[in-house]
Amino acid sequence: MYPIDRAKEAYGLHAGVLGPMETLAQSVSAMAPSTSPSLTIPLVFAIAGNATWFVYLLATGATLLVGFCVSRFAQLSASPGSLYTYTAETLPRVFGVAAGWGLLLAYLATGTSVAGGALYYTNLLSQQFLHRVPPSIPVVFVICAAAGYVAFRDVKLSAELMLWIEVCSLSLIFIVLVVLLVRRGFHLDIEQFQLHGVSYSALGPALVLAMFSFVGFESATTLGAEARNPLRTIPRAVIQCAVIAGIFFVLCSYSEVLGFRGQSGKLSESTSPLHLIAGKAGVSPLGVGIDFGAFISMIACVLACVTAASRVLMRMAREKLLPSVFEKTGAHGTPAAAIICSTGFILLATLLMTMGGVSGADTYDLAGSLSVFGFLTAYALVAIALPFARRARGEHSLLITGVSVIAALVVVLIAISDLRSTADAAHARLPYLYLVYIAIGLAWYAVRRRSMAHARA
Repeated sequence: MYPIDRAKEAYGLHAGVLGPMETLAQSVSAMAPSTSPSLTIPLVFAIAGNATWFVYLLATGATLLVGFCVSRFAQLSASPGSLYTYTAETLPRVFGVAAGWGLLLAYLATGTSVAGGALYYTNLLSQQFLHRVPPSIPVVFVICAAAGYVAFRDVKLSAELMLWIEVCSLSLIFIVLVVLLVRRGFHLDIEQFQLHGVSYSALGPALVLAMFSFVGFESATTLGAEARNPLRTIPRAVIQCAVIAGIFFVLCSYSEVLGFRGQSGKLSESTSPLHLIAGKAGVSPLGVGIDFGAFISMIACVLACVTAASRVLMRMAREKLLPSVFEKTGAHGTPAAAIICSTGFILLATLLMTMGGVSGADTYDLAGSLSVFGFLTAYALVAIALPFARRARGEHSLLITGVSVIAALVVVLIAISDLRSTADAAHARLPYLYLVYIAIGLAWYAVRRRSMAHARA
């Protein structure tokens, strides 16, 4: 039977310390929306061209379907395990385990991705102002150590820090885009609205890339024990994040494609598209501010991923899937061991890729592409689980069941499109790497269950 209310379980964390805006900041920072205009939208444009804005509109719809399912679950229960808890306590245990391992990898891989992105922006800004590139290993270490320390020190401090970073960064981008549109005149870009020159077969692969801009929007659910009035605050944060991000990404993609009309270079080839657009709009200093804001936003995203991953580790340890050390909290009301483990994994993965000759931008791409599989697994299982959870409570709704089925189908179709759209050997290996990881996680679960059964006997 699905639990009626988990909101009062604090798990040793500081209960009720985060207000609505701070809870929303967790989801926004995990998405790192201010980085997509520079790193993800150009990749989508390379595939979708004039349909870039339309692809982001489709991605917004898919995200809202998943967000509807997540928010409905968040009205029933609040715990640090988020989507893992929702699935594990509704579907057969093995599905919950798959969701837990998938979500854990998703947050850690996203953290690795944005740590690579932060390295990319470090090199970009250093080259611009100092005309030299700093050594990569110390930069990666400082980025991860700073994020890990803030996550360990105080969840309220980290949430407030993430909030202000994203507000400042997004505000700069919004100002540049508005100035650009004003200078260009308020008229429609007919080529974009007519999807001129677009191959419809490219929409699927482009949608997969666009979805990476949204993943992490549900991470406010990991703060179930720390948010104030979580059964109301968290569902609102999930939907608000999806809506705000969707509007922002559609505006950015439309404006960037418009802004590069007549440019000698292509949007897909630009290393700092918003910087160039700021110059075209006559506000070049804001372009520098946007690049710096994207750099800080990357670090905030590492922080958000460490926070989210540590809460998932904590919940998995409570369910005996992992050693009990991960569920223990310290004097600061944070899961110290889980934070250290999460930070260490992100640091090690980023360092290994850097030492292997993978650039910061490619780390962002490859690790981000891997994370999508983990998120899609958790999203699909939550959508499937929602009708069963409501039935266990004696609540029936054809609308909710219908939306859940559609959401699950959309997520599965996106995953299939992802599998079919791999363009090179490195990306082609990612699905198999993910499947091996999930198989190891399920095998570990079988071993743990057998050992616990013997211990009880």
